[in-house]
Amino acid sequence: MHTFSQCSTNMQIYNLVFLCVLHIDIISSCELLGQFDMLSLSRVGDIIIGGIFPVFNREVSHMSTFESKPQRVTCAGYYSLMCILFSRTCEVVSNLFDACYYSLAIATTLGPFQVPIVRRKNKIIFFALCEATSHARFPTFFRTIPSDYFQAKALAALVRHFGWEWIGAIHSDNDYGRNGVLAFTQEVKKFGVCIAFVGTVLRTYPEDKILRVVEMIKHSNVEVILAFVPEGDFYPLMKEIVKQNVTGFQWIASEAWITATRPSTPEMYQAFGGALGFVVQKMAIPNLNPFLTAISPYKDPNAAFVKEFWEIIVGCRPASPEIGASAEKTNGTCTGNETLLNSQDVFFNVSELRVTYNVYKAVYAIAHALHQLVFCKAAGEEAKVHPIKFMNQFGDYVFFDENGDPPASYDIINWQLENGQVRHVTLGHFASSANGEYRLSIQEERIVWRTGKNVPTSVCSDVCKKGTRKAQMKGKPTCCFDCIPCADGTIANSTECTPCLQEYWSNQRKDECVPKKIEFLTYHEPMGIALTIVSILGAFLSLVTVMVFIHYRETPVIKASNSELSCFLLFSLFLCFLCPLTFIGRPTVWTCMLRHTTFGLTFALCISCILGKTIVVVTAFKVTQPSNKVAIKFGPAQQRVIVCCCTLIQIVICVLWLKLNPPFPDKVFKYNKKIVLECNTGSEVAFYAVLGYIGVLAVISLVLAFLARKLPDNFNEAKLITFSMLIFCAVWITFIPAYVSSPGKFTVAVEIFAILSSAFGLLICMFAPKCYIIFMRPEKNTKKNTVGQKNVNTYMSSSNKARSPSLFDFGSLL
Repeated sequence: MHTFSQCSTNMQIYNLVFLCVLHIDIISSCELLGQFDMLSLSRVGDIIIGGIFPVFNREVSHMSTFESKPQRVTCAGYYSLMCILFSRTCEVVSNLFDACYYSLAIATTLGPFQVPIVRRKNKIIFFALCEATSHARFPTFFRTIPSDYFQAKALAALVRHFGWEWIGAIHSDNDYGRNGVLAFTQEVKKFGVCIAFVGTVLRTYPEDKILRVVEMIKHSNVEVILAFVPEGDFYPLMKEIVKQNVTGFQWIASEAWITATRPSTPEMYQAFGGALGFVVQKMAIPNLNPFLTAISPYKDPNAAFVKEFWEIIVGCRPASPEIGASAEKTNGTCTGNETLLNSQDVFFNVSELRVTYNVYKAVYAIAHALHQLVFCKAAGEEAKVHPIKFMNQFGDYVFFDENGDPPASYDIINWQLENGQVRHVTLGHFASSANGEYRLSIQEERIVWRTGKNVPTSVCSDVCKKGTRKAQMKGKPTCCFDCIPCADGTIANSTECTPCLQEYWSNQRKDECVPKKIEFLTYHEPMGIALTIVSILGAFLSLVTVMVFIHYRETPVIKASNSELSCFLLFSLFLCFLCPLTFIGRPTVWTCMLRHTTFGLTFALCISCILGKTIVVVTAFKVTQPSNKVAIKFGPAQQRVIVCCCTLIQIVICVLWLKLNPPFPDKVFKYNKKIVLECNTGSEVAFYAVLGYIGVLAVISLVLAFLARKLPDNFNEAKLITFSMLIFCAVWITFIPAYVSSPGKFTVAVEIFAILSSAFGLLICMFAPKCYIIFMRPEKNTKKNTVGQKNVNTYMSSSNKARSPSLFDFGSLL
């Protein structure tokens, strides 16, 4: 089997030309003029394994005149390829190809012939999820190095681990870079990471394109940048970044450049120091170093590539009669005593073998598959390759999943500067399992960050403070947002403000719902204490006034004021002053029913007594003789009937109210930070009916008292009743708007204030003048002063000289 060495994609064209010429020769009997003089490296064995490796990394171009036979293709930049020769077992022998064209072309060409292809290194990455080199499209295509789909997952896991949410990306303008960044972007979007910008580079790009990428980096606000680029495409951008001193960024590297030798210099470290990246697992292969140091052009002078390798490593051309005078004087001719045993070239450092180890696994995978094919079949069974799974001598399991991929296993590399040299320090590991899960372990304390000792943060917008929510910026990625404070009563959950439950309210930081404050008028707060004192004081004054009236009941002033109705009035005022005490304290079912009905009944009794006194005053001055039948009709019994009937109507209203829809304790949630406990009236109609009935009684008393205000006597109660009713009506008219507009517990306070104000108004207006005469002006507490003869004569003259009895006479009569 012949093999070919070639180092550029032009080989595809040469193959096409060769096949066309061969086809024409067969069909038209044309003569084949010649073949390309390709170097070959092969060994004969029972089983032959072919390998395609980049032996050289660039082609030395020659100008073709098309007038003579083209020169032999020459290449420069030596790669390693001896590992596959070392990895032979028994009679497994390898054929080696050097080719710069891509695995897709190989898979497309050899796939239809069912030639197994085991890939050791992705120069241009094809993903397991992509149709380019998927196992479904190319069932004979396998990898021993993980697909870059897994590398994208590893990079995304690294970004997620450190909480980076806003990063930039640089990729090469080819399948490796585009597909790599695409897979990475799809993966990090699951974690809420956004890509700020995507720059494109290529080794053949003009300088202006490189400068545009540099400007993009300089004007961005990212702190972390991913570079999914081969070293050759990334190096021009790296030089420009160092040249412009663009520093302070944390770089994330793909395996294609993180351990590359050319950029690993102190100069590059200025901008790229602390870079993090993933590389395939390394392994030290035993006995490989002796095998490599035993390479010699004198063992097989015709071996391909060996002479060039010797010249690069040793520095001279092997002594050979064929060289003669054609040897280049610049290198000189070797003496024949040179050896590779003491060479310090990096080529012989077998302690950091990463890609080479995957070549090693690929050869053994093929060997195991062929072993099963030949020796592991039952009698009469057709030979076929079974899925392989074995453990090599290093303890690694080698197998392929349904996509032809091995399990992903990467080392985490960190660029560190030690003794003036850039070191690729391994400080973590990434491994995937068959079920799609992965495990990322990293020694964070050993990481050298370019931005300092602390882990860099890379976000478009800072984390919203407590009590604020994210508001997406128009036209920006989801990672860029404004922080808007939450309204009162809502708490932030990063994306929106959630209202608190009805009985809760947001705290000051808007990050937690706390129970609302329960509010009601209590006895121990200043307002409650003040109202309680005033209420008790009013009740006490009422009792004192009753005692005064009882003690001085035989005096003219007390007789003239109808002592029985006055005592009833004072008793009702005593109850009115005690009524506010039911309004203070935590509302209960009983207190709610008691406070409104007590209020309605006590004031109905109070105004009924005043109405009775008013009727007595008007009647007393309308009769002409004390023995008049009208006066007799308004004796003590009739007065009691009037008071009882007027009060009874209010009792009926209250009973119906309590029976049909009684007041009950209720919680008012309309206030922001508090829950007000109050008594719901139950029936608004009943509540205003009670108030309305009291108002009707008060208006009747006011009208009657107003009509009798000019009746003659030194002590005419009509004026006092008129003034007291004016105060009473004014208080309760102003009560309604104040009651409706007062917030929380102040509603109850307003109602208590109205009760106390009206009660004090009645007590003072009706009884203060009498007490004044009794205690301060006792000389006026006589029948003569009470009757007032001058006023009587005047009134009699205006009433056809008819004498009208005084209040004293009418009081004595009653």
